[in-house]
Amino acid sequence: MVLVLSQIRYKNNMSTTPHAALSKRERQIMDILYRLGRGTASDVRDRLPGNPSDSTVRTQLRVLEEKGHVRHEELGLRYVYAPTVSRQTARRAALRHLVDTFFEGSTAKMVTALLDSDAARLSDDELDRIASLIAAARKESR
Repeated sequence: MVLVLSQIRYKNNMSTTPHAALSKRERQIMDILYRLGRGTASDVRDRLPGNPSDSTVRTQLRVLEEKGHVRHEELGLRYVYAPTVSRQTARRAALRHLVDTFFEGSTAKMVTALLDSDAARLSDDELDRIASLIAAARKESR
């Protein structure tokens, strides 16, 4: 599908399995695109560790597009890439996957594991915030 808006062409090349698992490098690229909002392959390459080549970055961006994580717009001769979903939506999906994979689908087990390992490092303000979130969740479930 190609949508033409003035001088910008948008292409939708999403795969049938959006939000497939990401490699470490793909996660780094997504983090960069979320920070920038959108960017060219050069913008991404300049911010990646390890000094990857232009062609490597372009290939990885194409793979991310095939997986449905990014889309591109053609601005003249340049492709400008942007995430297909908001960071918040991606965060929710990643958390759901984490809970399902490591905590048998139990949010309570995940929270327990986090508090068991991090409770000593939480400030009183953070503990108060967690308590208020729990109270709000109790109200919503009634």
